[in-house]
Formats: sequence, structure tokens, C-alpha cells
Amino acid sequence: MELRDYDNAHIKFRNSLKFTMLPILSWDFYASNYEEIKNLDEDYNSLLSLVSTNSWNIDTSIIDRKLRTEKNIIVVTDTHLNIVFATKNMWNMSQYTPKEIVGKNPKMFQGDLTSNSTLKIVSKAVREKNPFEVTVVNYRKDGTTYNCKIQGEPVFDHNGKVVNFIAFEKEVA
Repeated sequence: MELRDYDNAHIKFRNSLKFTMLPILSWDFYASNYEEIKNLDEDYNSLLSLVSTNSWNIDTSIIDRKLRTEKNIIVVTDTHLNIVFATKNMWNMSQYTPKEIVGKNPKMFQGDLTSNSTLKIVSKAVREKNPFEVTVVNYRKDGTTYNCKIQGEPVFDHNGKVVNFIAFEKEVA
């Protein structure tokens, strides 16, 4: 008799509770890095598509390492230096989404404090189709500055023709 009373009381209690169903992705302790990992995978697959479409003669393991291990922002331009691709982690550094910068020139990040001598190094390297590494003062969307280390290089196709430029970028102190 006591057990039946307990069972009935328990059933009555459980029925009185109001549960809110939450998708498991909303539980931070289960998926704290899910969005970042998903974005990295999407970015990597998009880059592999660029590699295939433009017949890049490049070791894709470098792209994988720069993106996933070193957490670089990757920006790809065409030969006229118009941005054709940027990784989603661009937001973390510049406050711009990839959609906001595709089709624009990387000069959009420059301003009064950007060193002209550094820009000349980049221009010369691009003109001569050579790799370069510089740290430049760039501007976020809100106008604040940050130091951006850029490792850039031309991307050649299998025939030896430059088809794109790729830049691996990271905010530095």
C-alpha cells in the first residue's frame, strides 16, 4: 500500500513539472567548440573547392595546418587583388564577415597608421610574384587598429601560371 501511494505521489509530482526541451547544441558543456569546429570544416572544404576549381599546385596539408592548428585567418584574392574568399574566423580579428569583404580589395583594412613602407614591400612581392611576410597596422570595422601578421604568397596552377594570391593572417601584439 505504501509503495502504491509513493508511486502515485511521484507520478503526480512529475506531471506537475513543466519541462522545456532544449536541443543538445545549446548545452555549452557539451558543444562549447562546436561552432568553431563546424566553421573550420566548412572553410577547409571551401578552400579545397578553390584548389580544385583553379587547379592550384599547392600542398593542401599546409592550408589544413595554417587553418586548424595555427588558427590563421585565410584570405584569397584573384590576380587583380580582389578578395574571392575569406575564412569565417575573419570576424574575430576584423569584425567583418566574409560576405562583407568578398569582392573588395584588402586596402579596405588600411588607414592613416598603416605604414607605406610595409605596403611597398607587399606591392613589390605581389608584382614580382614572390612570397612575403609583414606585420601591418590594420583597421577593424569599428575603426580600432590591430597589428596583423601576414604571410602571403602567389598561388600557381599546374601550368605555372599565377591564378590567385593567398594570405595567412593573425593578430599579433
